[in-house]
Amino acid sequence: MRILLVEDDLGLQRNLTEHLQGANYSVDISSDGEDGLFQASEYQYDAAIIDVGLPKIDGLSLITQLREKQIDYPILILTARDGWQDKVLGLDSGADDYLTKPFQPEELVARLNALIRRSAGQASPVISNGPFSLNTRTLALTHLQQSVILSSSEFKLFEYFMMHQGEVISKPTLIEHIYDQDFDLDSNVIEVFIRRLRKKLDPDNQYKLIETLRGQGYRLRQLSK
Repeated sequence: MRILLVEDDLGLQRNLTEHLQGANYSVDISSDGEDGLFQASEYQYDAAIIDVGLPKIDGLSLITQLREKQIDYPILILTARDGWQDKVLGLDSGADDYLTKPFQPEELVARLNALIRRSAGQASPVISNGPFSLNTRTLALTHLQQSVILSSSEFKLFEYFMMHQGEVISKPTLIEHIYDQDFDLDSNVIEVFIRRLRKKLDPDNQYKLIETLRGQGYRLRQLSK
């Protein structure tokens, strides 16, 4: 999953980036509202974390502009103001949740996980598809209740597929949601990781789990329980 973090406190920005990456997120960072607006408009994200007190364009105005552009992924706002009126303003501007500073990074990650799950129609941290179960909180995958070990990149890719079961997903969309903006779009790494996933999860092609649709992309089949 790919996150946009717009935070002008560079120390907090670094700290949150480390925690988010440790939770298997790819993170793009911005230090002001103007650049945040550009990145949010230019790239695809699964969620954004936006501080209220930003230079150039404040956080509430940034969120309002994003919603006016029909950018509808979840937004978590960070605020140093703990009055209920400020929280209402943030939610009314289009944010989905808020955190008041100071906070623990673990709480931010937990709230972000919940926002992304809800936006994908998943209330539980455990996403199931037939004999496969993926826990977005513990980053664990099981097949027939047996643990399956994936690399960080393999897990990111399969998690995105599990969030979008039955949907046709193009290669550029996979890249934009899983990797940061410096990734080479012409790389064949997606094909490599899909081959690895097929080998680890469906070596006998019993489930025909990940389908290739020529000229369109890939689709994770929805399996019966």
